[in-house]
Amino acid sequence: SMYRNHRIRLKVAVREEEMVPSLVDLHPSANWFEREVFDMFGILFSGHPDLRRILTDYGFRGYPLRKDFPTTGYTEVRYDDALKRVVYEPVSLVQEYRQFDFMSPWEGADYILPGDQKADAK
Repeated sequence: SMYRNHRIRLKVAVREEEMVPSLVDLHPSANWFEREVFDMFGILFSGHPDLRRILTDYGFRGYPLRKDFPTTGYTEVRYDDALKRVVYEPVSLVQEYRQFDFMSPWEGADYILPGDQKADAK
């Protein structure tokens, strides 16, 4: 609250599609923060006056800061000069699954470089 100079930090364990009570009635400045949490994580707030996306497009699918969201996203957005408009295309991944070779010497060095004494200190 800017008026009362109070700050609040709220940590809640919540399941998907479970609603959390909104703090907007108590702290009106929580409005945009709750909208951002909804937009990035998909957490729903009951009693929020205007719960809609604030940082991503209205047609955006998913919630980008969740662990189950793919790094590449679902759509690629680009400007097509021939069509003179923004074009949304599905992302085509060249490599669907990558098999890592953890026994390879290139995957991680297990030695200390000369002059790197800070690695010895534990």
